[in-house]
Amino acid sequence: MKKKSLTNIKVVLEYDGTNYFGWQVQEGQPTIQGELSKAVAAVTGRTITIFGAGRTDAGVHALGQVANFKTDCRVPPRKLAHALNAHLPKDITVVSAEAVPEDFHSQFGAHSKLYRYTILNREYPSAVHRLTTHLVRMPLDADKLRAAAAHLVGTHDFRSFGSEMSKKEKTVRTISSIEVRREGDLIVLEFSGDGFLYNQVRAMTGTLIEVGMAKKPPEWVKEVRDGKDRTKAGANVPAKGLCLVRVDYAAVAPLRAPVKPENRP
Repeated sequence: MKKKSLTNIKVVLEYDGTNYFGWQVQEGQPTIQGELSKAVAAVTGRTITIFGAGRTDAGVHALGQVANFKTDCRVPPRKLAHALNAHLPKDITVVSAEAVPEDFHSQFGAHSKLYRYTILNREYPSAVHRLTTHLVRMPLDADKLRAAAAHLVGTHDFRSFGSEMSKKEKTVRTISSIEVRREGDLIVLEFSGDGFLYNQVRAMTGTLIEVGMAKKPPEWVKEVRDGKDRTKAGANVPAKGLCLVRVDYAAVAPLRAPVKPENRP
């Protein structure tokens, strides 16, 4: 009997990470990868290995997490996206699906990622934004945040901002840009780079907040960066304010045009 050929499927996911222990499968705990794996198995009738672009931590959200898997299922991507959504919980959604070249890999092929951290900067908490922002009651100076963030742009050793690292772990990364903007009571920080250490964005944000509250001058961030000592940087801010916005890849012509499924009721 002729063996069925496999199609490499790329999916883009949006999720609220509040109720999950991060992306990666953990025995006995709800995870994004775990829920997606169950949905794929329900639709294709097979247990399939799923690769993700990055391991978002417990409580972290995503607007553009990317995953891929290979399947002999002949359901077209448009219908496959709808079918997966029918088996996923309401806080996880496949927002697009497409067939891609066989050598596409969501993790190893990623060139850059964009993370967003959102701060609610006012005296009182928010009922609407409580699960997606970090409340900072002390006024923050956005100009000082920008000046401090400039010391983190470029190729540097970011050991001062990583967690759970071995001494042998390579900690050099390139941050191409950091944007700081105020939107009413919200302060949004967007970090674009070729990769990030575990908890790096949360540690950098905690460090920048020290400057925004005028506890430290902007130049202090450079001292922390070059000191390569995690104890000198600011504390990790809560995971709930962090969101993986986008993962970028080299331009590759898809085998079929990507299809975005209609919104679920």
